[in-house]
This record gives sequence, structure tokens and C-alpha cells, in this order.
Amino acid sequence: MEALKACYGDSSSDSDSESASPNPSLACSEDFSPLPPPPLSLLNCPNSLGPQDFLHTGQTSKIRSFPHVDGNYALHVYIPIYIPSPSKKELASFLKKVSSHEPSLSVVDVDVPLNMLCKSDEKLEQVALGREFHISLGRTVPIRVHQIDSMVSMLRQKLQAQQCYWIDFNRWEIFVNDDDTRTFLSLEVVKEGLVEITKQIEAVNAVYKLHNLPEFYKDPRPHISLAWALGDFSHSLKTVVDEEMKKCIGGKSLKKRIFSCKFKGIECKIGKKTYTICKILD
Repeated sequence: MEALKACYGDSSSDSDSESASPNPSLACSEDFSPLPPPPLSLLNCPNSLGPQDFLHTGQTSKIRSFPHVDGNYALHVYIPIYIPSPSKKELASFLKKVSSHEPSLSVVDVDVPLNMLCKSDEKLEQVALGREFHISLGRTVPIRVHQIDSMVSMLRQKLQAQQCYWIDFNRWEIFVNDDDTRTFLSLEVVKEGLVEITKQIEAVNAVYKLHNLPEFYKDPRPHISLAWALGDFSHSLKTVVDEEMKKCIGGKSLKKRIFSCKFKGIECKIGKKTYTICKILD
């Protein structure tokens, strides 16, 4: 099973950035005057490490794969995704079936065992499916405090001209992190929206490169993850998902999409602060 090399987990730093939060009403179409590029010496991240991932030592405890260093802040650039209410019931039904075969699954970020939530349809829809999901546009990496302003400024400059488009989540997929320590049950974008997201990843890569940060992986596979399990359960979980998908089809024509949503903007989390990079106004 091909491992998708993406970064998950709590990307917050223990210390707060002194940078002010951006104006939440910032729109993609607004004129934006970026700060001048910082000196090359400041673009070096002296404590920069390679690709990062957050590892679980248990179902509810986490450790970072890169050590905490004073002045370092975890960076994550992403598209916020919310599942439309009409799609939650069908997704919840599918999750219940998968969880009955794989009781080790937990809800991503919340770290609540999925089979516990499956006892209540309302809780399953609210906790497992009612939160914000993320399509990652770059690796989660540590940056230095002096890089924050230039990072946000350059991301806004590169991504300010975005337009609204539809994102289709077409396929259930199983991904494993770099270290084979966690398995993810995910929904992947394979058609509508893929071209636009790929271009956004390329723009984020360009900014990362200027800051001497590792770029995203080749041939990215945009997705959101709904549940995870400790260890590599890719083979058994894929078998369960494939079997349940066959049952769901049950003579019906295969759906072109599992659910769709509109692209509404891009955000960047640095430490405990969230910055609006671009926002599509309704």
C-alpha cells in the first residue's frame, strides 16, 4: 500500500507568536501590498528539520517527531473543509459499518474511539463529521519566529488571486504515514478541484523553497482524513472498505462523488495562531 506522505496532528507550538492576527475579512480579490523579501540570512531556519509528522504513543497521547525548540513554531497551510449536512448521514452510516470491523479506529484530531460515537447517530455526525477538516497544501514543519511575517506575506502574495471552485471527494482511500506508525481512513479528491489544488500546492512550494523549507511530496493526492488507527492497518482496512463499498453499490450505479463543497479560501496555522491567506466572499 502506497503511503501518502502527509503531516497530521496538533501543529500548535507551546509559545505564542507576537505577530498580529490578520483581518478575517481579507478577500482574495483585494489588492495586497506584500512586505519586501527578508534578507537571505533571515530565510535560513537554523533548527529546520526534515519532513515532519506527529506520532501517537497511544490513542490519546501525542509526541512530536521534531523536538520543541524555543523560537520554533509549527507551520501548516491548508484548505478548510466542512462536510455539507445532507452528506453526513450517509457518511456516518458508512463509518459505522467500517468501525464494526475495525474497532481500533479513532476520530482524527479529536482522538475519540469511533466505535463509541457509533452508538449515537447524533454524536457520530456532530463529533466525527461536524468539525473542520483540512486539505494540506504543504508539509507541517517548524519555522523560526523571524520567518513568520515573511511566510504569511509571501503566501498571501502568491495565493491572493484565487477564485471559487467546486471540490469533489470521489473516493475512499487508505493512507499510511512515513513511519508506518498510523493508518488513515480518508476521502480523496481525484477529479473536480484536483487541478486547482495542485496549482495551490505548487504556489506554497515556491514560498517554502524561499524559506529553505522542504517542499510537498511529488504527485500529491489531496484528501481529508476522517479516522485513524495506530500502526499499519492498511491491508485489513482497505479490505473492509472495499467490501463495504461493494455492498453500498449493491446494484446501483457508482456515484461520481461522495460529497462536494465549494473552495472558500486558504488558511495558515503557525503555532497557536491562524492566519487567513485568502478568502472567497459569498
